[in-house]
Amino acid sequence: MLHGKTVAVVVPAYNEETQILKVLETMPAFVDRIVVVNDCSKDRTAEIVRDYMARHNQVTACQGEGCEPLAATPYNKAEQVLRTLNKKEINFFLPSEVVNETPESDRVILINNLVNGGVGTAIARGYKFCKDLRIDCTAVMAGDGQMDPDELESICMPVVAENIDYVKGNRLIHRSAWLVIPKIRYLGNSVLSMLTKIASGYWRVSDTQTGYTAISRKALEAIRIHQIYPSYGMPNDMLVKLNIAYCTLREVEIKPVYDVGESSKMKIGKVIPTVSWLLCKNFFKRLWIKYLFKDFHPIFVLYHLSFLLLFLAGGLGMRLLGEFIAGQSWTSVSLLIFAFLSINGFQSLLSAMWMDMQDNDRFYK
Repeated sequence: MLHGKTVAVVVPAYNEETQILKVLETMPAFVDRIVVVNDCSKDRTAEIVRDYMARHNQVTACQGEGCEPLAATPYNKAEQVLRTLNKKEINFFLPSEVVNETPESDRVILINNLVNGGVGTAIARGYKFCKDLRIDCTAVMAGDGQMDPDELESICMPVVAENIDYVKGNRLIHRSAWLVIPKIRYLGNSVLSMLTKIASGYWRVSDTQTGYTAISRKALEAIRIHQIYPSYGMPNDMLVKLNIAYCTLREVEIKPVYDVGESSKMKIGKVIPTVSWLLCKNFFKRLWIKYLFKDFHPIFVLYHLSFLLLFLAGGLGMRLLGEFIAGQSWTSVSLLIFAFLSINGFQSLLSAMWMDMQDNDRFYK
């Protein structure tokens, strides 16, 4: 426990037989639960975790609100409804099995996904287990040993001590980032981070791709974790969901760790286009849910007005280009309309982005 709050770590693992034992053995003592989600690995990952559990598993007493039944009163019907829905939520996840005979008390938990669903699916399944136990702070550490366990406390402390909803490690602000991070990954991270700023509304976040995170119970209960993006766009999708739920965020400096035996399964050339399309869809989802349905804001009008004006300007610009190629002269009216649409479109877009930054600055702590 940290500051009297329960802490769990979700460890998504796929074919990590060479690395998973190091992750388990170096887990800090303050961690109450270690939830390994084996995403249908084809190697000995599950066997190694089972062996570790047989030799080292400890019984952890049930702690927190989840240990006590919720008394039925006329005033907590809403909570009763939410708890009923939470019990049914497991049906939205891929088929899985909890290996432990006493998962409610064991420190190390092994959950085997019966179908490979991707890293996001594995993390979401771990989140579900921790949410059901009503863990106060749930962190994520990859099963490949690429996250320094000595930095876990600094990741968790803002959640347990300052009520921050979501904490992300930031490798890019470390002084060694440019020297240690492979250049192609640094570039890919920068591109996706720029797009994620716009899509999520967390304009000040910089290292969006790191998976070293911690989340509060309140934040887990505020989002639909079974809808988390299943693959490598998961960190980006999480930020959009958290922003829509009005969750606070903080970044904590961490070291970039490479060449510790990990084997990357991410293909940059495939990930960037896929995640970029995901962010485009999530951007509009955030605008409609947050700035129209939840609480109307002029940001909604300005963004859509700018897109309409720029679309019309682009169409007119293509027509003018065609006339130029065909040797036809432009009319002053066409040029004035093009200038009007372009200037007002960009002005509306910049105004919307500025207002979006101002509105969301309160969530970055």
